[in-house]
Amino acid sequence: MRDVRAFICGCAGSSLTDDERAFLRRAAPWGLILFARNIQNRAQVKAIIEEFREISGRADAPVLIDQEGGRVQRLRPPEWRRYPAAADFNAAPEQERACLVRQGARLIAQDLAEVGINVDCMPVIDVPAPGGHDVIGDRAYSDDPGMTALLGRAACEGLLDGGVLPVVKHMPGHGRAGADSHLALPVVSASRRALETDFSTFQALSDMPIAMTAHVVYSAVDPDRPATLSPKVVSEVIRGEIGFDGLLMSDDLSMKALSGSFTEKTEGLFAAGLDMALYCWADLKEAEEVARAAPILDGRRARRAARALERLCPPQPFDAQAALARLDAALPTRA
Repeated sequence: MRDVRAFICGCAGSSLTDDERAFLRRAAPWGLILFARNIQNRAQVKAIIEEFREISGRADAPVLIDQEGGRVQRLRPPEWRRYPAAADFNAAPEQERACLVRQGARLIAQDLAEVGINVDCMPVIDVPAPGGHDVIGDRAYSDDPGMTALLGRAACEGLLDGGVLPVVKHMPGHGRAGADSHLALPVVSASRRALETDFSTFQALSDMPIAMTAHVVYSAVDPDRPATLSPKVVSEVIRGEIGFDGLLMSDDLSMKALSGSFTEKTEGLFAAGLDMALYCWADLKEAEEVARAAPILDGRRARRAARALERLCPPQPFDAQAALARLDAALPTRA
């Protein structure tokens, strides 16, 4: 089996171009991430995934998507159901929320597994704080860390029950960020003691297979570098205090929070201790730069990637119609 490189890439449209096929064969990324630009209908999504896996030579090659519900949903109506945002579950009685979140995630997993997607970049377990930017907003379950951890675990379990790996994000916490990291670099000046509240939700889910870092500077830990590029944040906070030993991937390298060339950003995240680079866009010149800077997936990184994929199981028995009816009854305004 040929070597795989420790990065995930995107593609431009609803089918692969000849140049993209050549790139995938040459660069051998670990995974592919899909966006709305790549999606028309079920048959088309299945076809692009099957072609990617044929090129990769790996039947379980990861195919990722952001399918949270609410405003972050790449598989959209009318072809797919609309799902509630994380905050919408607060409309349900507190004692019912975890069950509803798990069933909602299980329904999402059914949609994804049906077309061959096996990794979902959810749940968001950031805890919103006063002054935080709305880029998180209703994507967060609660401003209470305990409830966030409870519902985040329910979402992860629902996805895993449906044969899909969850990606916990944005580690170690994006809720205090006063800027959208897609557009600028947020700097969080909260004390280390205050940050421990944010870290606690991630501690509670530290057993999950994959997590995504935040492009956020935490001045109390490392005033010079965002978490994605900070050896100190990765070693002391993510691997240390939080205790996460799963596959640690970056958020998108093309986000404006990160400066420098794609070579510099890619080399920087691996130097910081991450396992996987994420490049979401479809500029092949940029993607080539990421691919050249990404190492072969071996050693500890390979073991973490293999452990993550070992968590994939066949979907468990599930009454989708009953779950959907319960979700509709509990959250009647979600449509």
